[in-house]
Order: sequence, then structure tokens, then C-alpha cells
Amino acid sequence: MVFIISDDLGIGDLSCYGATKVQTPNIDRLASEGILFTNTYASSSISTPSRFCLLTGKYPWRQDNTGIAPGNSGMVIDTAVYTMADMFRNNGYATAAIGKWHLGLGGAEGPDWNGEITPSPHDIGFDHYFLIPATVDRVPCVYVEDNYVVNADPDDPIYVDYNKKVGDWPTGKENPELLKLHPSHGHDNTIINGISRIGYMTGGKRALWVDEDIADTITSKARQFIIKNKNNPFFLYLGTQDVHVPRIPHPRFAGKSGLGTRGDVILQLDWTVGEIMNTLDSLGIAGNTIFIFTSDNGPVLDDGYKDYAEEMLNGHTPSGIYRGGKYSIP
Repeated sequence: MVFIISDDLGIGDLSCYGATKVQTPNIDRLASEGILFTNTYASSSISTPSRFCLLTGKYPWRQDNTGIAPGNSGMVIDTAVYTMADMFRNNGYATAAIGKWHLGLGGAEGPDWNGEITPSPHDIGFDHYFLIPATVDRVPCVYVEDNYVVNADPDDPIYVDYNKKVGDWPTGKENPELLKLHPSHGHDNTIINGISRIGYMTGGKRALWVDEDIADTITSKARQFIIKNKNNPFFLYLGTQDVHVPRIPHPRFAGKSGLGTRGDVILQLDWTVGEIMNTLDSLGIAGNTIFIFTSDNGPVLDDGYKDYAEEMLNGHTPSGIYRGGKYSIP
């Protein structure tokens, strides 16, 4: 089973649901070969609680700490909870979580970025994981794989704080001249890759991701897991960073949509889906694999950066026939 959960995508962002200003041929093919749902609901209009409900089957408002998790949050899902991943693993499936997580890591005090991170997705049903800890607009801007920060350097320890500045790395508020993408509101803390984020970070230079390469990286990791388990039952939970802010497409997609960078990362998202579908096809297992594609919540335009998403809509309607979106109450 493949379960792809995109980020901040609207029903009106896909041509299979009627979008005309942007084309999503791979997702359209997925819809044409399966079932196109027209009346489905997310449990929440923001990321963390929506994902919490999906993996646990529990209403997020019945538990504390299920709001928008900071990047240094401890694990939101209690290890005693029986998750979707537990269900698959207990039935002999290889399980993996790849991409955006945003459900916390580590104990109540948060993760140890410079050592082993426990508890982790290993403790709630996932054999393997390669994750963006929170969101791409929040520090730390590093990947975590199987309990350790990828490319961590003990001589350059990572420190993260959401209340006060740590270290001497520049911030968007103090050094706007260093930015390649400026914030519209908030998002003016530590600068990583020319983009200021929410929260403060220092250290771990060797481990920092490059925003333009994130889609390629997580798609490659997902393909590797599928190929490794082609002869076994598997459950892949793939969380894309697209189309969440900051919207930084790979150069292959930059400027290709005509709708600005938000449109460009929709094309990038469609490419990711296509790569996974093509992998299943090439291995001859597509006909024996359940493939679900969804979004965590509704769309949003200005979500903290001056990327001109609203100004460049050109008649595009991310919410389709609906009036709400991310953050809104149905």
C-alpha cells in the first residue's frame, strides 16, 4: 500500500477536479485508474491534528498537544496507541514513513538532535523512516533517518529553540538583505538557504537540506523502499512538502506553471506522484498495490512569505467550488 499525503493542496488545484490553469497528468491518471472521491473530509484544517487522526483513528481534540507542533516538539502520538502502521506491521508488512512528519520526535522535552532520538516512529509501527521533522518553514532544517539526524557532525552540534535566539546565525528580522524569499508575516527567525524560518537554530551545517532538492530526495527514498520490498507486502506513508511554504521548486519546475511558485510546486507534486506510479509499474506490482493520494487540509495562498501566490492566480481557484481552506472551520 502507498499512502501519499500532500500538504496544503486544494481540491481545485488538480485538473482531475476541474482545474484548467494548471495540469496534473499523473494525479489525473491515478484518478482515472481508480476512484475519484468527491465527498471526503479531513479531521482538521491544519497539519498536525489531521495527520494525528489519520495515523491513530483518534479525534485530535480529545488529546492535548495536537495543535501545530513546533519543530522541537516531543512525540505527539503516544507509543501505547495502536496506529495504522502497527496494523500493517503486525500483519507482516514492511512499513516506512518518508517525508514530512510534523508529529514530534523524542520524549516530552523534545528530541536530542545530537544523539539517538527516541521515542520515534519506530515505536509506533514504522520499521524505517526518513523524515522532515516538522514543516519546511520551521527549524531544524535537517532530515532525520532511523533515530539520527542525517549527516550530523559531532563537532558542529545542533541547537534549536522556539523562544529565544541560539547561536549567531543571522535572522530574517535582523538581516533581510540576506534573503532570497522575504516573509509577509512571521517567518523571520533563523535564515537557512536564504529563507528565514519559524524558530531559531544553530549548528549542523553539514546536515542542512537544500529546499530545491527536497522533492527529489524524498521521492528517491520512497522509490528505494518500494524497490527493496517489491517481493513483500509493504506500507509506505509518504508526506510531501509540496505545496507548503516556502514554495521553492527544483529548477526543472521553476517558472513552468504560469501561476508563480505555488503553481510550480503543484507541478513538482504531480511529478512525485508520477515517479511513484512509474516505479510500481516498472516492478509489475501496480495492479497489486492500493494507492491513495490525499491532502492534509485545504489550500492557503499567503502563508507567511511574499511569493505572490494570490497575485498570480490568473483565475485559478485552489478551493474549487468551496469557500473555505486551510485554518477555516467547515
